[in-house]
Amino acid sequence: MSRVHVFRLIMCCLCGMLLFLMFTVPFQAHAAGKRRIVVGGDRNYPPYEFIDAQGNAAGFFVDLTRAIGEATGVEMEFLLLDWAWLHEALMAGTVDALQRIPSSKKWLRDAELSPPAAIISHAVFARKGAPEISSLEDLMGKKVIIHHGGSIHDILTDLGLEMELLFSDTPTDGLRRLASGAGDYAIVALLPGLSTIAGEHLDNLTVVIRNVTSQGYGFATRRGEEGTLAVFNEGLALVKLSGKYQEIRQKWFGVMDSQGISRLVVLRYALFILVPLLLLLGGITLWSRSLKRLVEQRTRSLTQALEELRQNQQRLVQADKMAALGVLVSGVAHEINNPNGLILLNIPTLRQVNDEAMRVLEEVHAGKGDFAIGGGSYLRMREHLPRILDSMEESARRIKRIVEDLKDFSRINSPAERDEVDLNEVLAKSLRLLETSVHKATKYFSVHYAEGLPSLRGNSHRLEHVIVNLILNACQALRGPWESIAVGTDYDALSDAVILSVQDNGQGIAPEDMARLTEPFFTTKRANGGTGLGLSVSAGIVEEHGGFLQFISTPGQGTTARCILPVRQGSA
Repeated sequence: MSRVHVFRLIMCCLCGMLLFLMFTVPFQAHAAGKRRIVVGGDRNYPPYEFIDAQGNAAGFFVDLTRAIGEATGVEMEFLLLDWAWLHEALMAGTVDALQRIPSSKKWLRDAELSPPAAIISHAVFARKGAPEISSLEDLMGKKVIIHHGGSIHDILTDLGLEMELLFSDTPTDGLRRLASGAGDYAIVALLPGLSTIAGEHLDNLTVVIRNVTSQGYGFATRRGEEGTLAVFNEGLALVKLSGKYQEIRQKWFGVMDSQGISRLVVLRYALFILVPLLLLLGGITLWSRSLKRLVEQRTRSLTQALEELRQNQQRLVQADKMAALGVLVSGVAHEINNPNGLILLNIPTLRQVNDEAMRVLEEVHAGKGDFAIGGGSYLRMREHLPRILDSMEESARRIKRIVEDLKDFSRINSPAERDEVDLNEVLAKSLRLLETSVHKATKYFSVHYAEGLPSLRGNSHRLEHVIVNLILNACQALRGPWESIAVGTDYDALSDAVILSVQDNGQGIAPEDMARLTEPFFTTKRANGGTGLGLSVSAGIVEEHGGFLQFISTPGQGTTARCILPVRQGSA
């Protein structure tokens, strides 16, 4: 053989090998990288999905899933289980997706669903000779067999019908039990029911209602698996466009679909009737929507006006009540103050008399021992009488404080006695008065004075009353000395206002009590001597100065009280 022939033979071999590599290597790479999805389904639900006599997955949904895999280039692997295990298999990741899943509450809560791929109708089956029924309501008081965990279970639960439900593992098992005498009726999907009756030779069963409910069934994936769901959404659309969907449906439900007039004829005649009706309906819909928007707008305006009127009426009633209450409180405070003042005036005299009498009684006790006095022994009365006087004086002083709060509450606001006030100085003076109370309440107290704080026009004594009340409330809100209080001042240039804040991490305020904090006589501490006037009087003083109180609280975490006061009159 000449060298030329040998050279040509070698070149042909090399070209053949090159062509082989060009075509086989990409194919192998594509095959190696082909995506695979494990799809779960019901092992016993013919003709939709089931395991056939050869042990293979079969049925309408199985063929449809395979067609979706071919259209999207994804390998579909099937794992058909008992229906009761499908939800757990999807949540555990045993399967990537499920087929023939209803749009029920359970699946909408736990999974992502595709658009329906098929509409399945449920029917009511009964033994021949059973009483005739026409609706689900006729099943009241009857024993009804249903598929455990199926969509019909959710539908019956939502309807709240009072019936005795008997559960079966599969539709086939349910119809077998019905045929053997268990239960009165069974609700099963129509086609699986008819298939079971024919296959199992259950000749004593019949359909009494062919369609009690119809529901869409599609594909489901775990939440967050948008890529997997997109494969089924896109694949289903491609299968329908290609005509493959109709072929699969004809294969499994051809007898049903071929009954009656051809769809093309129905569509042709329907167009002549439906198009004008749709145009008319569209016009009516647009007109109805415009009327609905107009009615909604008028309704909102009327509702808003009625709400404003109701609020104004409440304000007028409240103002009238407060005016009457102010007059009443002023008179009551005056009537209480006079006899209480007399008590406070006489208590020092009683103390002096008690001290002098005790010296005489001590001499008697030294001479003749213990003796009876005031319904008890002298030794006991000697110990208790000073405490009784102390308790009387403390109670009288508490009455005096309550009367002063009542007088402040009923006082007519006056712009008199206004001076330049430095909020930092008022805060420092208030803290000196509260030093003992603060130290008893907490080990963690901090105060911050803002630098360059502008002064405001006001009454320092009345503002001091507000600060003392806010800090005492914070002390009383603490559950122990390990909790903290932070007090500080600040200036808001935007609103031209000085701000006092009192923050604690105590027990906080219940949400239902927040709106009533400054309401007169409202208190959550009445058992501890609270009168419900502290914040009410404080709010009135702050309003005299053109400001307002603001409260922010989280139950169990603490409260922040802010007193916002305008630097210039009317600036807040």
